[in-house]
Amino acid sequence: MNLLFANDRRGAYPASWYAETTPPLAPFAPLDGDRRADVCIVGGGYTGLSAALHLARAGLDTVLVEAHRVGFGASGRNGGQVGSGQRLHQDALEAMLGDGHAAKLWHLAEAARGLVSDLIRDHAIACDYRPGIVYADWSDRGTREAHAYAEKLRRDYDYDLIEPLTRDELHAIVGAPGYRGGVIDWGAGHLNPLAYALGLARAAAEAGAAIHETTLVERVDAGAVVVTDRGRIIADRVILAANGYLGGLDRRVAARVMPINNYMVATEPLGARAASVLSRDVAVADSRFVVNYFRLSPDGRLLFGGGESYGYRFPEDIRALVRKPMLQVFPQLKDVALTHAWGGTLAITRSRLPYLGTPAPGIYSASGFSGHGVAMATLAGRVLAEAVQGETEAFETFARLPCPPFPGGAALRAPLLALAMAWYALRDTVGL
Repeated sequence: MNLLFANDRRGAYPASWYAETTPPLAPFAPLDGDRRADVCIVGGGYTGLSAALHLARAGLDTVLVEAHRVGFGASGRNGGQVGSGQRLHQDALEAMLGDGHAAKLWHLAEAARGLVSDLIRDHAIACDYRPGIVYADWSDRGTREAHAYAEKLRRDYDYDLIEPLTRDELHAIVGAPGYRGGVIDWGAGHLNPLAYALGLARAAAEAGAAIHETTLVERVDAGAVVVTDRGRIIADRVILAANGYLGGLDRRVAARVMPINNYMVATEPLGARAASVLSRDVAVADSRFVVNYFRLSPDGRLLFGGGESYGYRFPEDIRALVRKPMLQVFPQLKDVALTHAWGGTLAITRSRLPYLGTPAPGIYSASGFSGHGVAMATLAGRVLAEAVQGETEAFETFARLPCPPFPGGAALRAPLLALAMAWYALRDTVGL
């Protein structure tokens, strides 16, 4: 079964609140026969679109092919959070990699956030960017650790944009009685992820990149030949930017990058009740291992994400799946209707760090952003564009990261991960 078509109709965005309210781009024509290119990019999400934009700006003949529509996958369905740092905290990175490598990763993450801001500004991308992400904790111990980590970032990385929040201070912002405290990161932010992706696509096309939608890549042959159902692209270099939808295009990458499904809902407009849920226009992510994340839409809906699955098919009733964690956070919303519900496929690695590499001569790959992809995938696209042109410092910093394969191969890794996630869910429930 191909994840590209397991849950979605070809060439159609999912029935999300984003797809319903974001002004669309006119479709890009499918590939029509064979052609040559300097670089062929497989995948029209943040990584591929950013790579296409930066390569086209540099004057390279760049072709991007997307099986559905640009922004179709995780890039157009996610919670829209533009976080600071890497997916792992700096103290964990220091212990794993040493202070020097960890510091490089911090600075690259800061460059990622800066790149998102620059692209939004330079290309007038109307994606409702707002500053501020609250990280809410369910325990007093977790709150103390979050406050200590904020102090570490101030002391060791000169990052002073994180404000500690006591329980009362957090509840003044987030009307969720179960949280014990947390922090708010004013350097981070949130946006409409689909609008951002479409803005990148428009910018890439205006810079000269050729984008072909509804063009399915069937394989990548030796010599950087991309074979699609609409023709072949004979390229000097290929960039694999399909993330959770990579399928069987490269086994080495697929062994290290695992697709998982995550789900979101949108409530009906909350009206005056919206202020009792979030009193400020910030996004929130909490300390559950399967994280809950949410923010308000411009029209006063709660956009809430929670719940994961590890097979190919989405559950039949996404609303029921996500309503459960939503009501654990906001029990006062039990009478509120859910007007939209959708799922999406992202990709994780065992280390929760992105996997960048060259799996074959002339082939570059970036994937496995593990839920931290709005900024990092955008940066990865630029990093890959630089590497194609011989500027490899940032690429090598990422390529040195440990990224072991998942145990069990394709047949067993999903069941093994499901068992592990069930344990973490139990831990969260009983407070272990």
